[in-house]
Amino acid sequence: MFQAQKSIKILGLSFFYHDSAAALIVDGYVVAACQEERFTRKKHDASFPKRAASFCLAHAALDINAIDYVVFYEKPLLKFERLLTTYIRVWPRGLASFIYAMTSLFGEKQWIEQKIRQELGYRGPVLYTEHHYAHAASAYYASNFDDAAVVTMDGVGEFDTVTVGYASGNTMRLIRSIHFPHSLGLLYSAVTYYLGFKVNSAEYKVMGLAPYGNPGRYLIHFKKLIEIYEDGSFHLNMRYFAYEYGLTMTNKNFDMLFGGPPRDPEAALTQHHKDIAAALQKITEEVVLRIVAYAKNQYPSTNLCLAGGVALNCVANGKILEQKLFEHIYIQPASGDAGGAVGAALYIYYDVLGNQKQHDTMPNVFLGTAYTNDEIQKTLDENKAQYRELSDQELIVHTARLIAEDNVIGWFQGRMEFGPRALGARSIIADARNKANWQRVNLKIKFRESFRPFAPTVLEEHTQEYFDLSVPSPYMLLVANVKKDTIPAVTHVDGSARIQTIRRENHALYYDMIQEFYRISGCPVIINTSFNVRGEPIVESPEDAFRCFINTYMDYLIIGNFIVAKKDNMRLVDSDGLKKYLGGFSLD
Repeated sequence: MFQAQKSIKILGLSFFYHDSAAALIVDGYVVAACQEERFTRKKHDASFPKRAASFCLAHAALDINAIDYVVFYEKPLLKFERLLTTYIRVWPRGLASFIYAMTSLFGEKQWIEQKIRQELGYRGPVLYTEHHYAHAASAYYASNFDDAAVVTMDGVGEFDTVTVGYASGNTMRLIRSIHFPHSLGLLYSAVTYYLGFKVNSAEYKVMGLAPYGNPGRYLIHFKKLIEIYEDGSFHLNMRYFAYEYGLTMTNKNFDMLFGGPPRDPEAALTQHHKDIAAALQKITEEVVLRIVAYAKNQYPSTNLCLAGGVALNCVANGKILEQKLFEHIYIQPASGDAGGAVGAALYIYYDVLGNQKQHDTMPNVFLGTAYTNDEIQKTLDENKAQYRELSDQELIVHTARLIAEDNVIGWFQGRMEFGPRALGARSIIADARNKANWQRVNLKIKFRESFRPFAPTVLEEHTQEYFDLSVPSPYMLLVANVKKDTIPAVTHVDGSARIQTIRRENHALYYDMIQEFYRISGCPVIINTSFNVRGEPIVESPEDAFRCFINTYMDYLIIGNFIVAKKDNMRLVDSDGLKKYLGGFSLD
């Protein structure tokens, strides 16, 4: 008698460093994935992703012991070996850092399997992948390519900071690598630290600051920090960095080179800081382009896959596209450590278990939580909100009109996005034609630095009318020049934009709303920024969304089929609570 083949279910986990996450893979397809920060409300939360894992299991109606394999995205013993050899090499300078790292490792981080079993009650096999193999798999096996050159770039995994390799079918090999302490990601983080921003959190701020600066002013200084070779390999001059042995990223030699100590996070940004950011971005692009060119020369594919934290540098990604070395490029939308949870599980399913590679394993990033209208209405009622319920079509028409009338809207629809970008499920949206919306949304909605640009969402079929971009960019991972001067609120100071293209099959309600806005305004582009304020993760639940809405200067909340107007709910706005919520952020 014919017996059906057993379904294979794999739970991938990343945790203990930053951006903890869980991802569920069923028969090679990503069915659920989310970051722990969305539940705990701690940005870049590194703790065990218990709530994220619980969501993934609940979404698929699975008990934890129905899972065939739980996979961790690193090999802890290899990481321990790297830490130990590093501290021996720099001894005795690294004593304080050594004590901190060893306390952390032997306190909890080294006992990954025990932690998984304890937190999840799991009794099955626990497996491990190498960090950069998890990154590489998250890109290649999520792509629709049958073969590809693969490049990963980040801070550091176990030993590797950059890897280059080739994948075909269900086999992937990373052949060339650069080892710690020589790291493009850590160079970027070191300068992020020096500029007064938070490491492993605010590197994108430096990227946004760079267009305000003159890279030529400090390029000669960066040539002292990094030696770049023709094949893209590089060597950092470690006399300027402290991350090998200390609790800071840079040292006094770095301070002397750049004319002073690191910027205080609350101090004003000067042209000096902007020029440093510009030079860093220029150097980063040079290294990335050389590494990608090397990959093209070494491996016989017209396809490129990118992952690792550096792959979130959408300006550098745009430069790769301009080079036209590859016909097709796929960048994992959750390229940082969160995406390692997806990659670890995919690597086991395809490369280790030998299953045939499939297409559309991760066709979009709407892999997180969703809420019913009944659940949303219960939250609104508990908060004593006044609201109206609309049909889908009424919601589309009304929202488009509100945007055209210059309202700023919190938009909460469908399953939450996986990764760092809001892509139309948990977004703040506004009219891109009004330049004043740039400052308005930055200062009065997001409560963040005024220099930071906003991304546009554009109907995919209209992309080339507005942007110098010939390929889709569904995950906001490519920067290109803006062609028209009619969308100043999403045009950065250098004339570029970080673009999200949208097609209907990815998010029908979001697409239809923008299509309606286009019909009444003649513009197929809107502002799309993440639904949160500075220092908080993107909202996860209706309660998160309502709290963010009522404590900021948003005009409307469109949540499920309900519309909530700020003007109808002013009695719920507490000025003292608002100040507390903003954490002392000044609107002056």
